[in-house]
This record gives sequence, C-alpha cells and structure tokens, in this order.
Amino acid sequence: MTLTIEYMLLGTSGLLLLSVLASKISDRLGVPVLLLFLAIGMLTGSDGPGGVQFDNPWLAQSLGVVALAFILFAGGMDTEWAAVRPVIGKGLALSTVGVMITAGLVGWFATMVFGLSWLEGLLLGAIVSSTDAAAVFAVMRSRYVGLRGPLKPLLELESGSNDPMAVFLTIGLISLITGTSESVLDLVPMFVRQMALGAAIGYGIGKLMVLAINTLKLEYEGLYPVLTLSLILLTYSGSAWLGGNGFLAVYVAGLMMGNSEFIHKRSLMRFHDGLAWLTQIAMFLTLGLQVFPSQLVPVAGVGMLLALFLMTVARPVAVFVTLAFTSLDLREKTMLAWVGLRGAVPIILATFPLLAGVPQANMMFNLVFFIVLTSVLLQGTSIPLVARWLRVDEALRPQPDLSPIWEAPTSDKSGLLEVRVPEGSGVVGRQLSELGFPKRVEVLLVRRKGDCYLPDESPVVEADDLLLVFTDHTSSLQVRTILETPRPSGSETA
Repeated sequence: MTLTIEYMLLGTSGLLLLSVLASKISDRLGVPVLLLFLAIGMLTGSDGPGGVQFDNPWLAQSLGVVALAFILFAGGMDTEWAAVRPVIGKGLALSTVGVMITAGLVGWFATMVFGLSWLEGLLLGAIVSSTDAAAVFAVMRSRYVGLRGPLKPLLELESGSNDPMAVFLTIGLISLITGTSESVLDLVPMFVRQMALGAAIGYGIGKLMVLAINTLKLEYEGLYPVLTLSLILLTYSGSAWLGGNGFLAVYVAGLMMGNSEFIHKRSLMRFHDGLAWLTQIAMFLTLGLQVFPSQLVPVAGVGMLLALFLMTVARPVAVFVTLAFTSLDLREKTMLAWVGLRGAVPIILATFPLLAGVPQANMMFNLVFFIVLTSVLLQGTSIPLVARWLRVDEALRPQPDLSPIWEAPTSDKSGLLEVRVPEGSGVVGRQLSELGFPKRVEVLLVRRKGDCYLPDESPVVEADDLLLVFTDHTSSLQVRTILETPRPSGSETA
C-alpha cells in the first residue's frame, strides 16, 4: 500500500485521539498519563500490533528537544514567582547539587555492579538524573490530593530548572567519552558559560516578549501566539548558538513573561498550555515508537536493580544531603525523596549517545526506558498514598470555571487586572481598605472558592483570594508588590 498524506493524517489523528482518551483513563486509574502515551507509541511500533517501522533516533531527539522547549516555556509561565521565591535557594540546590549527586551515585552503582567504565556509568547517571514534576501533579490531581506548604512550589521550581543541568552533564560526559574534551576541567568554563548565558538570554527575551506584545498593537489577535511561538524558538536556538543553555533560557523567559502583565495574557497562556500538551503527546508517541519492547526483556533485571537503587538510595541521598541545613522537616524531605519521578527528559537524553556513537549506547537507551517505566509505575501510582502516610497532603482546591467578566484582557494602560493573594502574604487577614493600594486602583470583585463578593461584602483578605481590579500598568506593579510581600516572620494574622 502506498503511504499517502491522507493515510499519514489518518494515523496521526487516530493516535492523538487515543492519547486524549487515554488521559481520561489515567485520571480514573491514577496512572501517570505519560505512561499511557508511551504505551500507545510502543503498541503502534514494529514490535506491537500497529507494525509501524520506526527507527530514527535523530528525528526522535529533534522532536523531543523542540517539544521540551515548549513544555519548559509553558511551565515557566505557570510558575508563580511569589510562590517559588521563598524556596528558590532550596530549588536551585536540588536542581544543581542534587542532580550531580544523583548522577554520581547511579554512575558509581552502574560501574561497580555492571562493569561499565567510569565515564559510561556517569553518563548513564546523568541521563536519568532529572525529575518530572508534571507527572507528579497529574497523579495528585487525578486523586484530588495536593501537597502542603513549600512542597508544591519547590517541586515546580526543581523540575523546571534541573533539566538544563542534566543536559549539560550528558553532553559534557559524551564529549569526554568521544574525545572532544580532554579533561573534566574543560567542562567548568562550559558550565559557567552555558548557565550564565542561558539565564541572561532568557531574562532579556522574556522582557522583550512582554514589551513586544504590549507595544506592537497587531491587527489580529491570532497573530500574538505566532509572535510568542517565534520568540520561543529564537530564545532556544539563539542561546544554543551563542553557547548558552537553551532549555534554561526558555524556562527563564517563560518565568519572566508569566509573572508580567501584558494584553491577551489569559488566551496566550491557554494557547501555550495546549501547545505543551500537543508537543508532549507527540514526543511520547515518538519515543514509544523508537523503543523496541523485545529489546527491553534482556535488560529487565539490570534495569530493575538500577531503578530501585535510583528510587531508594540515589534520590533520597541527594535530597537529604542537599537540604540537610534547611528548615524542612523529616516528613517533607522524605516526600521530596519519593516524588523524584523520571519522565520524558531521560529518554530524550538517551538518544544523545546513540547519535554520538558512544559504546553501548543502545543498551543505555533500553536501560533508561526501563528505568523510566519502573519509576512511573512504582512511584507514580503510590504518591497519593505516601503523601497521606507522611501527612503532607491537603485537599486539592478545585478550579471553578471563570465567568466572562473574569476573562477580561489585561492591558499595558488602564484596564481590568486579575491578581491572586499568595499564601504567606502579609495582607492576609487585613481589611481591603488597609492594604495601601494606589489611588488609581479600584477593587471591583473578590473571588473566593468559586464565589464572587463585592469589596464591602468581604472586606477581610484571605489567602488564594482573586481580586479583580481596575488600574493602570504602573499601579498594577505596586499592587503585586503589596500582595507578594511576605508576612514578617513570627507574626500572626488577625
């Protein structure tokens, strides 16, 4: 049968529909949806009933890199700076020192037990060193369970910022194995350059995105997603071209943009959320096609040992050592140690040795795939139970549908603005009239737990209140500063 564009579109649409339906099954079974996406890809491949012949590591890696750029940008947009600011030190420590400790321990275990060389063992450890908090929160949402206190923002920050470190370690170790770099010391300036340039470029383009959206005044609203899409690709490719870390750049750009005010903000955030889901599905399906299930059987025993070591030794040691001198208690550290799910990033990174011609690269790819599946199955399905056992869970607050007035676009001039009162804010428990908002700020509505109140009906501010205010751009910045100022240590709300 001739493979025409119609057949390709038919197959693609069918896989996308199956993946969307699989998300409903995931919610009911409490299984991370990425596992079902991968399963669909594996069943469609040459070893499954689908029989699709696919063995193209370059295409799988390329699609994975582009998808990861969009996913990290969307993750940055969804990250609230006010929430992650109190845990930024802990999060960055986990995403750098924690990743290196995890990679080192897994590398040592692989070298001692399975006879890999030191560099090959460390490469395997680097590939599986990053975590996927998106899978964690998907499981928690499906069971209507949330995480208490600093755990949620800490996991969000760690997952968004630890991928660049894993990418750096993987590429650096490959360069040592292939002879591109002669010494470990050669990696030090590369690390400084990548992280510094990536963060600086991400910050600059993030600011540029906001400025461009607010000043260009495009004729058609549908062009704004095209604008942001092009700037994301520019951020990643430009950073990589200049020697920076592209993944860090797109995450920082998303973080800067998501915590700024610009027109069409809500519609753009929804667009990028949908784009992240689309690329995530495409990435998982492609990675599922790339793996051959028959090749997983010979590495099952080794893969199980590595996965168990990673889950029960490497990740816990990394968490407890990195956070040893923090204020987190034993239960919170234990929860962080257990929720170190491995996701799509290790599988994407496992294609790098394949393309670089690293010895035993094919075995590494199959091992990494098996480790990810084991992590998702064992850790993913047990997260709600462990959270309740450790008493770090809380009831997940449902997100109600927003009324049309709440959809009003923000503006760089006078207009409607939606702001949330973060937990730990110094305004919690105070009267609206006592907050000291500028004169050009008018609070129109207070939305609390799905209900709307006029300001005089609910004058006392509570955490997670959504305030609909009419203001200008300059005053809106002052409003955010007032709301995001934390409560002084040791003080109590009225």
